[in-house]
Amino acid sequence: MVDRVVALPAALRLIAELKAQHGPRLMFHQSGGCCDNSAPNCYLEGELTIGAHDVHLGDIGGVPFYIGAAQYEYWKRTQLIIDVIDGYGGTFSLEGSTGKAFLTRSRLFTDAEWAELQGAGAV
Repeated sequence: MVDRVVALPAALRLIAELKAQHGPRLMFHQSGGCCDNSAPNCYLEGELTIGAHDVHLGDIGGVPFYIGAAQYEYWKRTQLIIDVIDGYGGTFSLEGSTGKAFLTRSRLFTDAEWAELQGAGAV
């Protein structure tokens, strides 16, 4: 089955760096905007409470990735592709001091992928 969230090699390298620095218990949450810039934010597990309205999209680099239910409804027909750019995202995310920032790219699922996700009850 197609993954709902994937990470490009640069993102996987940065996740590995953050694990080496902070330990393996990390988590991501795709922000909805405002002061955290609609970005994928990486936290130490437990720094952000995951609630009933958060959706687990999958794992990237062995780290769980969540999105709020309202954001999920908006993005559910897309695959989130996590990348890294040079610069400071100005977010609350752990990579803030590295000179890098996580970035979400996306692509629409094909009709076949969407049907597969629907058939698996993953929508």
